[in-house]
Amino acid sequence: MPHLEENFLRVLQDHTAGDPMRQDVKWTDLTQGQIADRLAEAGTAVSTTVVKQLLRRHRYVKRKARKSKAMGQHRHRNQQFENIARLKREYLAAGNPVVSMDTKKKELLGNFYREGRLYTQGVIETFDHDFPSAASGVVIPHGLYDVQRNRGHVNLGTSHDTSEFACDSLRHWWEGQGRASYPRATSLLLLCDGGGSNSATQYLFKEDLQRLADRVGIEIRVAHYPPYTSKYNPIEHRLFCHLTRACRGVILRSVELCAELMSKAKTRSGLSVVVDIVEKVYRTGARVSEAAKGAVRIIRDEVLPMWNYRILPNL
Repeated sequence: MPHLEENFLRVLQDHTAGDPMRQDVKWTDLTQGQIADRLAEAGTAVSTTVVKQLLRRHRYVKRKARKSKAMGQHRHRNQQFENIARLKREYLAAGNPVVSMDTKKKELLGNFYREGRLYTQGVIETFDHDFPSAASGVVIPHGLYDVQRNRGHVNLGTSHDTSEFACDSLRHWWEGQGRASYPRATSLLLLCDGGGSNSATQYLFKEDLQRLADRVGIEIRVAHYPPYTSKYNPIEHRLFCHLTRACRGVILRSVELCAELMSKAKTRSGLSVVVDIVEKVYRTGARVSEAAKGAVRIIRDEVLPMWNYRILPNL
């Protein structure tokens, strides 16, 4: 049947989650019946038996979960998933960038054990405890994943994971890659989780986004993933798992070594990664004044406004 495979992969694309630590582990929250219904809507009606064959062909197999089940489910979860899928289609069709953003687990620098095996002529001995006091420093990988171009940009911070760091990371990507890749861009779609340095509930992230929008001169549209669904953020299973693979087993003694390893994370599908080291010191505990809140040019969507909004530049 023409376009069956294409439609099948498109249906699963926006309903696939992955393990940021293992590139081969992906799963979908759709049942066989739901996949069949969506394929019928796309003009390729098939039975659940055919759906089962397609799942098997693309290595989606029923397995027992291992601590990957979300701790809850928001009542607007599916509605936001559909909204994000719609926004992605619109931005990609218009040639505007879609960027997935998140912070990977921080790493202690020093003689600490790391999972994975290496070819070696001798025994590698590390500390028997991961005490932060024994570390020579810390590296905080903040990543951006360009959905359309299959490109990653990782900024390795050595200070704190703050909203200012997240927005600086996005600025580094835009000035280093984004502007040249999307010279006619009129808006940027930012996909991110709802907590951490890019919190959906804190105004600090929005204030820092305003400064960024003013600097780059284009609108920034933000769509947050619902609570308990961070693994559906594309960066988790399209970039982070490959960064983990590139660093497996290596004792991270310096931020430069971490950058060297992560920059080698490539895939057969064409993924390439640019890695920068950010030595700026970020302070924690910043607060937003009422005057600063009033200066943010934010337009919230009518649908799920807490998770969907636009930041307009002051031109």
